Amino acid sequence: MTAPSPSSSPPPAEAVTPLVRGVAVLTALTEAGGTLSASALERSTGLARSTVDRITATLARMGYVRLDGRDAVLTPRVMELGNAYLSALRLPSLLDGEADALADELDESVSLAVADRDGIRFIHQATRRRAMSVSFRIGDLLPAERTAPGPLFAAEWTDADWSAWHTRRAADPTDAGFPAVPPRTPTAPTDFESRAAQARRNGWSLDDQLIEPGLVAVSAPVRAPASSPGSAPSPGSGRIACVASVVSHTSRHTAADLRETLLPRLRTTVAAMESRLREAAPPEPGPAPTGLAIWTTASKHELGRDFVESLARGLTVLTAFGEGRSSLTLTDVAQATGLARATARRALITYEHLGLVAAQDRRFTLTPRVLSLGYPPLSRTTLAHLATPHLRALADRLQEPTALAVLVPGTDPAEIQYVAVAAAGRVLTVDITVGTRLPATRTALGRALLNAAPHGYALADEELESGLRSIAVPVRDRTGHPVAALNVATHAARRTLDNFLTEVLPHLRTTADHIQSDLHLASRFTHVPLA
Repeated sequence: MTAPSPSSSPPPAEAVTPLVRGVAVLTALTEAGGTLSASALERSTGLARSTVDRITATLARMGYVRLDGRDAVLTPRVMELGNAYLSALRLPSLLDGEADALADELDESVSLAVADRDGIRFIHQATRRRAMSVSFRIGDLLPAERTAPGPLFAAEWTDADWSAWHTRRAADPTDAGFPAVPPRTPTAPTDFESRAAQARRNGWSLDDQLIEPGLVAVSAPVRAPASSPGSAPSPGSGRIACVASVVSHTSRHTAADLRETLLPRLRTTVAAMESRLREAAPPEPGPAPTGLAIWTTASKHELGRDFVESLARGLTVLTAFGEGRSSLTLTDVAQATGLARATARRALITYEHLGLVAAQDRRFTLTPRVLSLGYPPLSRTTLAHLATPHLRALADRLQEPTALAVLVPGTDPAEIQYVAVAAAGRVLTVDITVGTRLPATRTALGRALLNAAPHGYALADEELESGLRSIAVPVRDRTGHPVAALNVATHAARRTLDNFLTEVLPHLRTTADHIQSDLHLASRFTHVPLA
């Protein structure tokens, strides 16, 4: 297994108690789909209400949650924790091209998974968008025995690993610890050990409706390069780095059909993936986070007891890891974060106890369990969904309606379509709903998207309708390409053009920056649809 099992024993004396509690809150929010009230968090974590309030206030200050009335809501910013793990792992960035190409070729969903204790956790999903499609997300944890990748990973288990699996099965007979799957039934197969032995012999594995009726999958292992001193790497001779799977449902393919018709193509892709791993150059270390210790100190001075500094500093330790920084010493972590060695050490001890960090030869690595901190419910977000809270905040600040729009593909002349809106509390207001289409060249939103915006913004002054004045700025993806536009609209009697430029445009640009920041985090290892 790649990750240690989190201990059920009390934390070690040097563990950071607020960090343990903060991880519990993030885990509870993740398992609930991203949103929980304070009282629900109190019940699910067993923490006192005052403790929950201080933790959520700290997470809000870090940008990891948004406080919406009585609810705490996970935000895309929390994905930086999972992104740190995925960047350090490198497998998604190296292999996602082959996985996506196979999904396009077969018109079936393709996934990559790694071992996480006696379960499997997804690190990449190329999902077909159909009325009936696979709903698993990056970061979802599944029990190994109910999946196609599981027997392949189990083929490498030690006696201690099998013992841990038996213990977990006995303690959790319904798979309540795996919220991503339906409960296990009393009639579930009990032949996992023989399936693991068969997977070891065959080099592939099947899931014939083990998770739920109708769902089938075939899997093959992607092995890490292995070589002996002085010799060239031998294809497929290393341990399993990840497992690639083709997933379908029985109205399209039976399990036998997957094995006979799609497994050969899967194996060809796996060979290309293994070649990619052998040929990949060592990564150049990316930039380490900076100024985090200073920021947490300033936040503590500003918010007082409502800011749990030890929690914030502990979470920054996870962001010390990344591409080219997959294995770090204590000194490395302290230098990357600006934390004292003693502070970094206690955080790492805490994470090792929680199963989020593995330690070997005085070096530390992140485990797949880091993805349990907010990643799954956010890995299927859309641009419209992540932009909506920012639109509401802007509309409340300016008391003017705001909207997000995208270009409609293939329209001539070009059209825009509204994908998110936020109304303002005025009697006379702009009333345009999600889904509305308008000519791109007659709107500020369209001009911003068509690169017709001088100095980065576009204006439309009573061109679409008398009295309607609008200003828009583009929202750009990670490559700098404008994928959407954000606007503020008003009646011409309320704001002059000069007022738009001096008072509205700065807030509009700040909001666009916030949306772009969320988009860049969310799209680092996932595809973010526009709507």
